[in-house]
Amino acid sequence: MIRRFFFGVFSALVLIFGFSDRAAAQETALVAGGCFWCVESDFRRVQGVLDVTVGFAGGSLENPSYEQVVRGGTGHLEVTQITFDPARITYAQILHLFMRSIDPLDDGGQFCDRRAHYTSAIFAAPEQRATAQEALDRASADLGQPVVTPLRPLERFWPAEDFHQNYANSDSIVLTRFGPLTKRAAYSRYRNACGRDARVLELWGEDAPFARR
Repeated sequence: MIRRFFFGVFSALVLIFGFSDRAAAQETALVAGGCFWCVESDFRRVQGVLDVTVGFAGGSLENPSYEQVVRGGTGHLEVTQITFDPARITYAQILHLFMRSIDPLDDGGQFCDRRAHYTSAIFAAPEQRATAQEALDRASADLGQPVVTPLRPLERFWPAEDFHQNYANSDSIVLTRFGPLTKRAAYSRYRNACGRDARVLELWGEDAPFARR
């Protein structure tokens, strides 16, 4: 009986402190790179990334819907929250990949998607700001011209509706102008038509980590 009691206490402590260690090992990056489906799809392929969630940040409206954001006037951007294990990939590496997956010279949107809610940004906590600024400076130096992607204070992240989560990998059917397609197929057609990869390759060449060649 005593042995069973101490075994139960030990097991509980392992669960508590093991969970605490795992939670402490997680960090997040919050970025805006145009269509959040694309940023999410890119970073789900990165080793060390634990989770990716799309949503909104930067505006004044609480808990906005996708329709409210795309209509304009909320101040929100489409953003992606990237949760990662810093023992496997650092915040600096996340931002290095991010900057080379967007067009940081475009202040009117990203690729075929225009208007303010599609513009790029890095939202950084105080302890992340120096690293984020270094990422912007490095991108500017590599391109040989100033980047317009702003460094903004970290703001509250509002997750988008379930419909938008992991869109690029979903086999759910949606109605498109091409007829019924899986979200996966619709996303692929959208990405190709939008010219994202072509522009990223034009800017970054072999340094573009996600572009489809």
